[in-house]
Amino acid sequence: MGVRHVSTTMPTAAARARSVLATAWSCAVTTEIGRDDLVGAHTVSERGTVLLHPPEDSALAAALICAPRGEPSTLVEFADVAPVPVRDRVRSRLWLSGTLTATRDHLVFEPACAVLHDGNGRTGIDLEEFALTDPDPLALAEGRLLTHLSDAHPEAVEQLTRLVAADSLSGVVAVKPLAIDRHGLTLRLERVSSQADVRLPFYEPVDDLGQVTERMHALLTKARLLRRPVLRPAPPEA
Repeated sequence: MGVRHVSTTMPTAAARARSVLATAWSCAVTTEIGRDDLVGAHTVSERGTVLLHPPEDSALAAALICAPRGEPSTLVEFADVAPVPVRDRVRSRLWLSGTLTATRDHLVFEPACAVLHDGNGRTGIDLEEFALTDPDPLALAEGRLLTHLSDAHPEAVEQLTRLVAADSLSGVVAVKPLAIDRHGLTLRLERVSSQADVRLPFYEPVDDLGQVTERMHALLTKARLLRRPVLRPAPPEA
């Protein structure tokens, strides 16, 4: 994730981590016995406890048998992948380390440590804050919001580049919507051999999905009032 960020108001690390947890469809689970890549085989409680539903022949079953007290040390990794095709598509990774215990219907993973790795670096997260923080209110809708913006309104994305400092647009060959959360929209500025992410903050945080259209219109109105040229991505050099 070698991306330079221009930082403005952002969700907290705990909120970003809970959003990753809420939206991830797969995870990698590593114990002393081995690693399992699980797809569609976990759920998350309101406080962030991960419930795993692995196949019967997974390495996790052996790990539970072999571990002292039947609680193997476990690392669970979640990847946050951008819904719009971009370079370095993994936006962040969430690592949770802790122990597994078995119930009749599933395995319960209790985290003892949480670390988020994104464009801001690696951030340790207080577990009590992690448990009490809700995912971003746009997290579950983010995929369709960004895909619609990219596919149906590319001219709006170009208009929004008026809100980006001119020197940040030098050499840019493509601009794409990378992320959206209650605080604003993030654009990915791609150059031939590098990229940078820039945040366009909303004038006020979004409380629910119904407010997104108004906030986006406000950003576009602000962009149109600026006397700046719209970015026309330069073709790559031969």
